[in-house]
Amino acid sequence: MAAMVFLVLMSGCSASLAPVVDIYGQDSRQRKVTSGTHQVREGETLYSIAWRYGWDYRELGAANNIPAPYTIFPGQRISLALKPAASGSVSKPKPVAGSSSGSGSASSKPVSKPAPVAKPTSSKPAVSSGSGARTVGPVTWRWPASGTVVEPFSASSSGRKGIAISGRAKSPVIAAADGRVVYRGSGLTGYGNLLILKHNDRWLSAYAHNDSMLVKEGDVVKSGQKIATMGATGTYRTQLHFEIRRDGKPVDPMQYLPRQ
Repeated sequence: MAAMVFLVLMSGCSASLAPVVDIYGQDSRQRKVTSGTHQVREGETLYSIAWRYGWDYRELGAANNIPAPYTIFPGQRISLALKPAASGSVSKPKPVAGSSSGSGSASSKPVSKPAPVAKPTSSKPAVSSGSGARTVGPVTWRWPASGTVVEPFSASSSGRKGIAISGRAKSPVIAAADGRVVYRGSGLTGYGNLLILKHNDRWLSAYAHNDSMLVKEGDVVKSGQKIATMGATGTYRTQLHFEIRRDGKPVDPMQYLPRQ
C-alpha cells in the first residue's frame, strides 16, 4: 500500500518532477504543487488535474488562460506555477478528431465557513446513507454510503484527506448532494475508480475505490441517487474514500455530514 500511494505518475508530469498530492497528502513539503507542468492525457478534466495537485479548478484555469467551461485537450501542458511566465504562453493544441469543445474534458470530447461540530465519540461509528441530511450554506449533505467509518480525516501533511467508510462489496454509493459529474476515471494515484461531483463553484466531492461507476461525465445527479457501487479498486480492502473540498482545499467531511 505504501508503495502505491507514493507513486508519481511520471508520464503525466514534466521533467521538473512536480510532486502529486495524492489520497493521503504524501507531499510533506506543500499540499499545493506550485512548480512544473502537467501534460494532459486522454480522459482527464481540469477538475481532476486541479484535484491531483491541490488547486482550486477556477484558479488553475485562470493561471492558464482557460475560461469556463474549462475545455482542455490531450497533449496540452498545464502550468502549475502560481504565476505563469506570460499570458498566452500555455500551449493549446487543436482538438483531436471527435473532441467536444463544451465538455471541459480531455477525453475526445462556497459560503461562510461553518462552525466546527463535535465529532462522534466512537472512533469507528456506523453510518447509514438513508439517515437524514444536513444543510451547510447552500449545500445539503447526506452520507454517501452505509457502513463503518474506519479512518477519519487528518489535517496532517501525511494524513487522509477524507474519510474511509467500510462496507459490503457492491453496496450502493450515493451522491452526497445535488451536483454534476465532472470526472469519471481511474487516473489519480491511489483513488482507483473515482467520481468527482461539482455542487457549485466552491464545493466538490469525491468518491473513490468504486467497483462500478453508474454515471458518466456531465451527468446531473440528485442527492441520494445511486452513482456507484463500493469496491476495492486502488486499495487493499472494500471501502469508500469520501472527500469534500471547498475552494480546492480538503475539509473534514464529519463537519458537514449529518450526525449519527
